[in-house]
Amino acid sequence: MMNDTANTCESAGVLSVVMPAYNEENSIIKIIDTVLARPEVGELIVVNDASTDGTWEKLQTFKDNSVVKLINVEKNQGKGAALIRGFKEATKKYVLVQDADFEYSPEDYPVVLAPLLAGKADVVYGSRFMSTPGQVRYFGHEMGNKVLTFFSNVFSDIHLSDMETCYKCFRREVIQNLKLNSCRFGIEVEMTAKLAKSRRLRIWDVPISYAPRRYDEGKKIGWKDGVAAFFHIVRYNMFTSEANSFVKPWDEVL
Repeated sequence: MMNDTANTCESAGVLSVVMPAYNEENSIIKIIDTVLARPEVGELIVVNDASTDGTWEKLQTFKDNSVVKLINVEKNQGKGAALIRGFKEATKKYVLVQDADFEYSPEDYPVVLAPLLAGKADVVYGSRFMSTPGQVRYFGHEMGNKVLTFFSNVFSDIHLSDMETCYKCFRREVIQNLKLNSCRFGIEVEMTAKLAKSRRLRIWDVPISYAPRRYDEGKKIGWKDGVAAFFHIVRYNMFTSEANSFVKPWDEVL
């Protein structure tokens, strides 16, 4: 009991959660309420990527909440652009990505944070493919993710089990030291390639739960994004220099 209390105190308010949102009016209030209920959360940065439904209007529910920072983008730019904007705004010790739905559960925050809090990691990936129980998934989508992860591992020379996962958590100075420019879903490949390129960062995999939503429920990634990911894997691993990857030398950051 004493250890649990100590762990809770150590993790209280340490997270900047960055949430990109596009046409999520059906889930946005509930997912924000769930995130804010987590003691680990010190700030929530929601980037509305020019939603065409009622997402921005529903976000006004939280406009007076001191923990929530709302950013409205006038022209749709994609998930990557929203994340890049959110990362720049983060101020807490650790930064975590949260989608604006319930595919990923905020109940897993302690699992993702544990290696960081223990001083063992600089980056943690929450893996959907480490034999955790959960809802049955689309076979094609899962195989596509595993194929992309495999090729990412080949080119980056790090052995991840789930490169495309949403749940990536970073020491703030680490994510803010990456030069990122992918506007769409290529951001996952770009982050991974540039983290691996450092050859300095301690990257962990931890198992998380996953409840995939259907395409008729708003799932947005498609086969074209998968094809583009192969291009990004080669581009960011093979043809991107360190000067175009990092803001400062890692000796000045770590």
